[in-house]
Amino acid sequence: MTQTDRIFRTLSWIVGLACVAFLMLPIVITLAASFTSSPVYTLPPPDWSLRWYRSLGERSGLWDAVVLSVNLAAVSTLVSLVLGTLAAVAVTRGQFPGREAVATFAVSPLMMPGLVLGVALLQFFREIGLRDAYWSLLLGHIVITLPFVMRTLLASMAAFDFSLIDAARTLGLSYPKSILKVLVPSLAPAYLTSGLFAFLASMDNYPISIFLTDARNKTLPIKMLQYLEEQPDPSLAAMSSGLILLAIIVLVIGARTVGLNRMIQG
Repeated sequence: MTQTDRIFRTLSWIVGLACVAFLMLPIVITLAASFTSSPVYTLPPPDWSLRWYRSLGERSGLWDAVVLSVNLAAVSTLVSLVLGTLAAVAVTRGQFPGREAVATFAVSPLMMPGLVLGVALLQFFREIGLRDAYWSLLLGHIVITLPFVMRTLLASMAAFDFSLIDAARTLGLSYPKSILKVLVPSLAPAYLTSGLFAFLASMDNYPISIFLTDARNKTLPIKMLQYLEEQPDPSLAAMSSGLILLAIIVLVIGARTVGLNRMIQG
């Protein structure tokens, strides 16, 4: 290795570490602020305390918002897994014109600004007479979770041997049962990864939920915004730390699942 190569490698490490530090700094600040004993955001904290984590149980309507968000995320992820499987099989195996257009349409919500999509969904639901907040939120969350499932399954099915499905059908299984007993287990890592990211996207969604909630149905991000307007104390940092922990768990499970799948295939 020449002197120039060593200098370039050192500079690459410095730039890379600086980028990581820049991206991680907001997370570190949020975590530090959640353990402060001060009633205001103060860094460094005067004393370390769990008071703001304990105060979460006293927040009015917080746990109702958590239950609603978990419910929406779980149901929308499950529905997206079913619809995503059907759509991905149709796009992969179908011989109809416009398959690429269908695939692009299915993932198009990821390409649109969230606020624009939220306004469009609100207008559409009002035009068809759907005014129930829960069902509006559920349909809206399905729209934003389906692209995660669809994109992952399309990539995985491109390498799947569909002759296994044909073999299962010759042994007496119907097409739906062969999908359930052959395709789903074979693509289990893809289902788990896409489901985890879809769940996380639903839990953390703000730009669509803000247009579809009402006074009795508020998701966790919307409830946090309300707390920020009414009483901005470090308990919000404690809530954010919980969402950060959820994201870390999702990433760890996804990484371990991919690693295990590679070991099995190897």
